[in-house]
Amino acid sequence: MKKLHFTALLTLLAISMGLLGISILLMGHHKHISLTTDFYGISELLPKLVFNSIAGTSLVIAALWSIVAIKHIELRAKLGLFISAISVVALLPLLGTSMWIDSLGGFPAIGSGQGVIKYFALLAIGLFLARPYLSSQKAIWLNAFPVILVLLWIGGMKFTLLEAKGIEDLVSSSPFMSWMYNVWDLQTTSNLIGIYDIIALTLIILAVFKKQLLVPAVLMSGAVFVVTQTFFLSWPAALSGETLLSTGGHFLIKDLWFIANLLIFASLVSNNKQQQLT
Repeated sequence: MKKLHFTALLTLLAISMGLLGISILLMGHHKHISLTTDFYGISELLPKLVFNSIAGTSLVIAALWSIVAIKHIELRAKLGLFISAISVVALLPLLGTSMWIDSLGGFPAIGSGQGVIKYFALLAIGLFLARPYLSSQKAIWLNAFPVILVLLWIGGMKFTLLEAKGIEDLVSSSPFMSWMYNVWDLQTTSNLIGIYDIIALTLIILAVFKKQLLVPAVLMSGAVFVVTQTFFLSWPAALSGETLLSTGGHFLIKDLWFIANLLIFASLVSNNKQQQLT
């Protein structure tokens, strides 16, 4: 990857983890952190606010580290290991039952874990930074996987009434999407968003083999995560005067990691194409 791409990648990491970490520190008790400590069986070892501080401080450290690593290349591998560790700690509770919706049959009906599965994107970035000599083909799939996973999983949930109702406030607030409710009903609108997600992830997979599809694949997939960031401007519940971001804002800001995944993916696929032509 070119220097400019690494600068963009590390800047996205710094912004997302910095805002997330500061917000967690300001928020105090956080339900998702309690779910995590419950999974590991350590909730009674320390006060909840201590675990909250550990989580928030870790993310802030990673954000500051990302800024420094823009110029100091030698720090990137250790940064990758650090954010990979953060991601693994966040992801392992998916093996428990607290993240799934019992009324929909449990796995794969994801509830509280919707924000957690986004750590697959951060994990892929961490492994990419930690293993700079990873073969380009493995790195391509490493960063395509989180994008495919979240579009398939959360996109697939769009076909349920629960998720259709869950995104109503977001969609209705968006100048890019609110018009859909004037044309279709609640469930049909959600279904169409889910279909879009599935088409986008299909293009990502095909782009690995058909480089001609790289641009539409990245544009379609990237649009999902870019539009998500516009909710910070249109959805009042995303921000908080006291904690910077709300828990809903936490969910939204993590989509910057997927933009970073796509940045890596596009660069590596493009480089592969150039190498094949030479």
